[in-house]
Amino acid sequence: MPREAVSFVVPDLSAFARSLARALTEREDAKQPGHVEMLNLIARAAGHRNVQALRASLEAPAAPLAAEDKAPALPLSDSARRTLKQFDTRGRLVRWPSKYTIQKLAMWVLWTRFDSRRIYTEKQVNAVLMAANTFSDHVTLRRELVDHHLLARKSDCSEYRKLPARPDAETQALLAAWRARQRARPAAPGA
Repeated sequence: MPREAVSFVVPDLSAFARSLARALTEREDAKQPGHVEMLNLIARAAGHRNVQALRASLEAPAAPLAAEDKAPALPLSDSARRTLKQFDTRGRLVRWPSKYTIQKLAMWVLWTRFDSRRIYTEKQVNAVLMAANTFSDHVTLRRELVDHHLLARKSDCSEYRKLPARPDAETQALLAAWRARQRARPAAPGA
């Protein structure tokens, strides 16, 4: 395998270490794993299927399809404009919106922060949501994502998954504006 630098963020280092240790102890042979097997164990501990899935999740998003390039920009509704104002320049939700329609649209923006191919623990969901807001109420955000059927969870709250959802036209316009705003955002110092 060629050498390449791959960096990734582990939201919960302790859970990552426990998962990796458990995978190493569950191995049937006592000898140390080879480098490819070790890479796959690390990727699985980070919540990915294998090292290829980890690499794919870190790659830049693919270029938009030709149809997306030609599609006219959807006009933003007043609610969508208000929703965008609920987020700071770093993309974090600044306050819990008082109006239900704004709350609902804000949940869609938070929904984009989750990977649909990944299973999350409650701690991992909390880590994503803590980084996504400034008012320190990740519990409400997690519950609302589940209530709006954007995330699913097991009854014991041990696993969370991003649900495939179809946004309406207003939400599609909001998400397109959100993505454009995120791409236009200047890079953080030191990044």
